[in-house]
Amino acid sequence: MPFAFIDPDASETDPLQAEMALLDLAAQGRQVAQLWEAPVSLVVPRSYLRYAGLAAARTDFAQRGCPVWLRMSGGGLVPQGPGILNLSLAYAVGRPPGALSDAVYLHLCEVIGKGLQSLGVGTHWQAVAGSFCDGRYNLAWGPPEDARKIAGTAQYWRRAPTDAQSPDGQRHLVLAHAVLLVTADPEEINQRANAFEAAIESGRRYDAGKVVSVLEALGGGTDHQQTLMARVSHALRESLAQTPAPQ
Repeated sequence: MPFAFIDPDASETDPLQAEMALLDLAAQGRQVAQLWEAPVSLVVPRSYLRYAGLAAARTDFAQRGCPVWLRMSGGGLVPQGPGILNLSLAYAVGRPPGALSDAVYLHLCEVIGKGLQSLGVGTHWQAVAGSFCDGRYNLAWGPPEDARKIAGTAQYWRRAPTDAQSPDGQRHLVLAHAVLLVTADPEEINQRANAFEAAIESGRRYDAGKVVSVLEALGGGTDHQQTLMARVSHALRESLAQTPAPQ
């Protein structure tokens, strides 16, 4: 079954709530995808609620034009804003998370990797110590010993509603999400991320030299920047059409 692309809901002020609505479509048996951009903001997992200074820091950053959203999936802090492209996929599977979580990550990496390869950017998946929201299934650019993160991945699972369950009760809904740095400035997004981590006294600090944008990987230049987001979006759509979801 091919993925159907859903336009973002322009009336939803919290982009993460709009993303979660894709699960309702997956519960109807659809495979849906969304490409979206968020305004300047930060996203943190609910595990950050353990920091006593979180509420005050969120209020302060929001007043400065950088709201901080809470997401359901795990991981760490993720910057959002112009030049960052998000790909969200939602679909139903017949096996539980323990059996398919790796496959869900690898599917995301394959979709994005093939899309970027079509533009001349070779990537592979690996952890990149020092990057924001580091994980085993980052998509990285450059030799493994000196790789830089170009995309991060996450996933959230929900048991399917009773009327959508399979006879063995194993039907689940998957929300798989990737954040791809297209034209964003690594210095700027890391400064924002580090400032927030300092405000809540988490002890975390990220290195801008550990991340890279598609623009940088292609050699930079304003000619690339003006059309690159559209080119990357098209490449991801084409790649997803050729890459079936795990079941």
